[in-house]
Amino acid sequence: MQENRRAIWSWAFIDWANSAFAIVMLTALFPIFFKQYFCAGMPPEQSTFYWGLANTLSSVAIAVLAPILGSIADQGNAKKKFLFGFTLLGCLATALIPLLAKGDTVLAAALYAIGAFGFSGNNMFSDALLTDVADTKNYDRVSALGYALGYIGSGGLFVFCAAMISSPENFGLADTVAATNTSFILTAAWWMLFTIPCLLWVRETPGTPAVGGGESSALTRGFRQFAATFREIRSDRRLLFFLAGYVLYIDGVNTVIKMATDFGLSIGLDQAGLIKALLVTQFVAFPAAILFGRIGEKFGARRGIMLGVAVYAGLCVFATRMTTQAEFFAMAVTVGLVQGGVQSLSRSYFARLIPAEKGGEYFGFYNMVGKFAAILGPTLMGVSALLVGSRLSILSLLLLFGGGLWLLAQVREEAPAA
Repeated sequence: MQENRRAIWSWAFIDWANSAFAIVMLTALFPIFFKQYFCAGMPPEQSTFYWGLANTLSSVAIAVLAPILGSIADQGNAKKKFLFGFTLLGCLATALIPLLAKGDTVLAAALYAIGAFGFSGNNMFSDALLTDVADTKNYDRVSALGYALGYIGSGGLFVFCAAMISSPENFGLADTVAATNTSFILTAAWWMLFTIPCLLWVRETPGTPAVGGGESSALTRGFRQFAATFREIRSDRRLLFFLAGYVLYIDGVNTVIKMATDFGLSIGLDQAGLIKALLVTQFVAFPAAILFGRIGEKFGARRGIMLGVAVYAGLCVFATRMTTQAEFFAMAVTVGLVQGGVQSLSRSYFARLIPAEKGGEYFGFYNMVGKFAAILGPTLMGVSALLVGSRLSILSLLLLFGGGLWLLAQVREEAPAA
C-alpha cells in the first residue's frame, strides 16, 4: 500500500470502534439481556417478534435516508461530519439503556433501534471513505484490514465484558445486571474514542458538483445529485445485478448475525455456551477476514463472496438439526470463517464499480439496499417462528442466499468503472 498509511489505519479503526456495538448490542450481550431482562416472562416467540421488529424499524429508517444523505455529504464534503453525527447518536442511545428498568420492553427496543440506526449511518459513511484512503488496486486488502481490526478489537472488549458478567464481584459490581449495564456504557465509550482518529487524519476527496447546482446549498445540490446518481445506477447493468444480489445475500448474513443468539436461546441452548461460541467466532474471523482479502486479490472478489454465501446456505440447513452446544460452537466458528470475508469483499467489490469521487452518494445507495436487506430476514424469521417454530424458521433464509447467489452470478466481469 503506497497511500497515506496513517489515514488507512485511522479509517480501519472505525471498524475497530463500531464493531464493539456489533458484538455487544447486535449479536451477543444485548440480545440475551433483552430476552431475559426486558422481556422477562414473555413467551420466546413474542420476544423474538419484538427483537425482529426493532431491527426492522431501524433498518427502514436508515434505508430511506441513506441515498439522499450520501449525496448531500458528497456535495457538502461532509462525510466525516455525518460520520460523527451518527456515531454520537448511536453512542448516546447505547449509554442510556442502563437507565431502564426490568420489563421496559418497548423503551429498550426503542433505544436499541436508535442505537442501531446510528450504527448503520456510521457504517455508511465509513464505507464511503474507503475510496478516499485507498487506491483501487488495494480496495480488497484495505477493506479486509478494517474488518479484521473490527473482529480483534471488539473481541478484546467482549472478553472484558464477559469476564465482568461472569464475576461481577471481582469488578466491584453488585450483580450480573450491573455488569451488563456497565458493558453497554463501555461499548459506547469505546465506539466514540476509536472513531476520533478518522475524524482527525482522513481527508475527503472533494465531490463532483451536481449538474445545474450553481451556488445553491449542499442540500439542494444533494437532491439533484441523488436524482442523477439514481439514473446512472439504473442504466448500469453490473450495478443493478450486484445490488439486487447484495440485497438478498447480505440480508441473510445480517439476519444470522442479529438472530443467532435469539435462535440459540429459543431452541434451549445455554447462555454461557452461546457467549463462549460467539467469542471464539470473533478471533477466528480476524485471520479469516485477512485471508479473504488475499482471495479477492488473487481469484476475484465476486468468487470470494459466492464462496462465503454458499457456506451460509449450508449452515441454515445444519442449524435445523442442531441440538447441542458443541454443534452451535461448530456453526459459530464456521460463520466466523466467512462472515468478515463476505462483508469486506462486498464493500471493496462495490467500490470498484463506482466513480471514486462519488463515494458518499453511491455508498448511500449501497447502504440503502443493505438496510432494506436487514428488513426481510428478521421479519421472515420472526413470522416463521410464530408459524412453524423457532427451529425451522432459519430455513426461510435459504430464499435469500439462493437468490443472491443467482443474481451475483449474472454480474459480468469488466474493467473497474473508476
